[in-house]
Amino acid sequence: MKIKQLTYLASWFTGARFLGRKRPLQTVLFISDQCNLKCKHCAVYAKEKPNIMTYEEIRKELEYSYRLGSRFVDLEGGEVMLWKDGDYRINDVIDLAKEVGFFSVTITTNAQLPFAGSHADSIWVSLDGYGKYHEMVRGEGTFARLEKNIAECGHKHLSVNMVVNKYNCDAVEETIRYVKGNPAIKSISINFYTPFPGSENLMISKEKRIEVIDKVIAMKKAGYPIMNSVSGLKLMKHNRFKRHCWVTNFIYADHTRSLCAGQEAGICEECGLCMAGEMNAVFNFKPDTLLAGLNLRL
Repeated sequence: MKIKQLTYLASWFTGARFLGRKRPLQTVLFISDQCNLKCKHCAVYAKEKPNIMTYEEIRKELEYSYRLGSRFVDLEGGEVMLWKDGDYRINDVIDLAKEVGFFSVTITTNAQLPFAGSHADSIWVSLDGYGKYHEMVRGEGTFARLEKNIAECGHKHLSVNMVVNKYNCDAVEETIRYVKGNPAIKSISINFYTPFPGSENLMISKEKRIEVIDKVIAMKKAGYPIMNSVSGLKLMKHNRFKRHCWVTNFIYADHTRSLCAGQEAGICEECGLCMAGEMNAVFNFKPDTLLAGLNLRL
């Protein structure tokens, strides 16, 4: 399988970098708007009738994405562990994606429900800081449940994603140190809050972002398990670089298909999604970013 993956990646990269082919490589599929938290940065919980895809609807979206060229799929919500359709549960969706032909399947969870025994190739847990900082964003008791479910998961490819905002920006170093000391967590990905309409007040200043990035780079060089590459992080300091957002196609629970929501909202200059910097670094042959990408996906 790895030879097949590498062959496809080489072909895809050659077509994208030298022939101008714009075919997505990754799909982010939001299978449901249903959630069990009321986070400060999100309004999904406020929907009276959340959109929830059926198993067959998910199949159609997966097949559509595969035809586009996508070979990696990230299943997101809402909260994916809440998803069900009759007797189908999230593991059935993961198995379906592999049946369609995707090289790897990732789920993103808030870790408020048990997820031991997940069939996913990798798991991302949303961690907004150590202890009280996480709970400032996600609510009282959420950190303890997250710790318990991570400890009991037993998955060897579990990482956490931290979105830096005004509540947790002073806890980045502490959180990275916590990750290094937790044997159940492989690595941490750092992103920055993007000011989508209605919650702009969560964004940190440009000066604070640079300060945080410098700290993250220093810790990365010191051997801390940070998924971001140094090359990608440096680009996020100024946010002025050519974007390749077409690499990912987004499909939402209401079946809307689009590019990055930030691009549609016209806020690329304030984007905090560090994958944007990572993709630019990949297209410019930055060795550390190429290695980070291969480690993440393969």
